[in-house]
Amino acid sequence: MTIKVGDSIPAARLTEATADGPKEVSTEELFGGKTVVLFGVPGAFTPTCSAKHLPGFVEQYDALKAKGVDVVACMAVNDAFVMRAWGKDQGVAEKVVMIADGSGDFTKTLGLELDLTARGLGIRSQRFALIARNGKVTHIGVEAPGAFEVSKAEAVLEAL
Repeated sequence: MTIKVGDSIPAARLTEATADGPKEVSTEELFGGKTVVLFGVPGAFTPTCSAKHLPGFVEQYDALKAKGVDVVACMAVNDAFVMRAWGKDQGVAEKVVMIADGSGDFTKTLGLELDLTARGLGIRSQRFALIARNGKVTHIGVEAPGAFEVSKAEAVLEAL
């Protein structure tokens, strides 16, 4: 079942890509007592993710903060080393927290997995963006296959 508005973010352990290496982070740490924008992408270094999705959140970071967002986080079913390299390549600096869901367990718990096995990519995340306040989902936008409208930074800004 896909997570929806009003649901609590499920308890899970993820990996944050930091300058000091991978750091385990719980969803309670990430979402507790904060307003968080989490957006999920099918994969680091992929075309739409690199050309539009992640750069949009970097560009709109100040506007998101001005609307009360404490944390902007990007998540993919990749390892923390790939997420760190991608963040560095994209110049996210300290603006976007790069979150690895290496085995896709959290993505599956959210009901947002995408089977790209036929394309050689395995199980990935659907393209989505959600807003959570103190661990409760207040907005979610999940893209239709091939679309890029409801999960982009501008759509999240409108929802705040």
